[in-house]
Amino acid sequence: GKGFAIGSAALVSLALYGAFVVRLGIHEGVNVLEPLTFAALLVGANLPYWFSAMTMKSVGVAAAEMVKEVERQFKANPDLLNPASDSVPDYDACVQISTKASLREMIPPACLVMLSPLIAGTFFGVKAVFGILTGGLVSGVQLAISMSNSGGAWDNAK
Repeated sequence: GKGFAIGSAALVSLALYGAFVVRLGIHEGVNVLEPLTFAALLVGANLPYWFSAMTMKSVGVAAAEMVKEVERQFKANPDLLNPASDSVPDYDACVQISTKASLREMIPPACLVMLSPLIAGTFFGVKAVFGILTGGLVSGVQLAISMSNSGGAWDNAK
């Protein structure tokens, strides 16, 4: 399942990249060895790692908020720890924390993805956008495969 998702995402990304190049009327191809394009390619290759780090950090922030809420509930109602008790935890509070954190914490990674090509194009031109997109595509596919395999290994290890 994950492999098909990664493959289809890579194919769609490549198709969108091709449409971008065709739409601009670039017939001679994109030369990644031009200094500006190559520099942007290196920056673009780092973007998937930066995005992943931001999302992993966000999970830690959300989890810390959840732990605080669970501790608060246990302190407010010690009967929650008793299996024979009829006390019910406040599930809605935990769902609210998770929902708000997921929306709040995904704003910076979303801005990174959306603004990177815009900033590169505005300040450095279309050749920089070629580099950002090429680097992000190649690096992102490799990172997706790597994370999929390592995630499966962690899952099997537990």
